[in-house]
Amino acid sequence: MKRALEFLQDCGTFYLATTEGDQPRVRPFGAIFEFEGKLYTATNNTKACFKQMMANPKVEISGMNAKGEWIRIAGDIACDDRREAKAFALEAVPVLKTMYQADDGIFTVMYFKEATATIASFTGNPETFSF
Repeated sequence: MKRALEFLQDCGTFYLATTEGDQPRVRPFGAIFEFEGKLYTATNNTKACFKQMMANPKVEISGMNAKGEWIRIAGDIACDDRREAKAFALEAVPVLKTMYQADDGIFTVMYFKEATATIASFTGNPETFSF
């Protein structure tokens, strides 16, 4: 999991894919952190992506670093409604403080219950691991 976290942090921006009915939906994300040994991200519970994740918790993340390597993470995501998880997110990803507060009623943190990640490039052998 640490390898995936570090890779995504190095990317800066990564892309999270959900589904809405039979239509894929992809949008840029930047918030990624580890809490209690799990990979977390954050969003606003009034956004369409949140509603899509609640309807179908299977998501994928993809990102590419400056070295030309990319990561794909596929897994099931779940909400963590605990205040301590939200407070940790605000400290781990300070830009979130410009948009949210731990108790604002819209800030939501989510973690991967289980996932498989693959890091690949055009020149090397892919590395696949689960967490």
